[in-house]
Amino acid sequence: MRVALGSDHGGFELKQEIIKYLEEKNIEYKDYGCYSTESTDYPIYAKKVAHGILDGECELGILVCGTGIGISITANKIKGIRAAVCTDCFTAEATRLHNDANILALGGRVVGPGLAVKIVDTFLNTPFSGDERHIRRIAQIETE
Repeated sequence: MRVALGSDHGGFELKQEIIKYLEEKNIEYKDYGCYSTESTDYPIYAKKVAHGILDGECELGILVCGTGIGISITANKIKGIRAAVCTDCFTAEATRLHNDANILALGGRVVGPGLAVKIVDTFLNTPFSGDERHIRRIAQIETE
């Protein structure tokens, strides 16, 4: 598995903690930026991560901004992306099982590093259930 990473300045420090976790677990990743705490615009990185997944460079993504909200809204505008803001392990597990979410969004100013790593671990290690009702609902999300 290869994980796409992206953050704005508000999520940069938490992204660095996530990188440490990925490296400890020998999980391959691609960091699409940003690369410092200098102020930047989150839509740039949400789009890069989303396209990295859609282009097949990565299977799943993790986005981090101050709250996780703006960066997830941007990613969800791209057809085929299902980004979920999670603040606990239960929602991370449920969004993989039920929604087949392909991007986890976290708030660098909301979730501390210890909990964030547990949320990431849950997200990356929970497969989609494949249940018919969830497949049907995801198809409904993808159509207008």
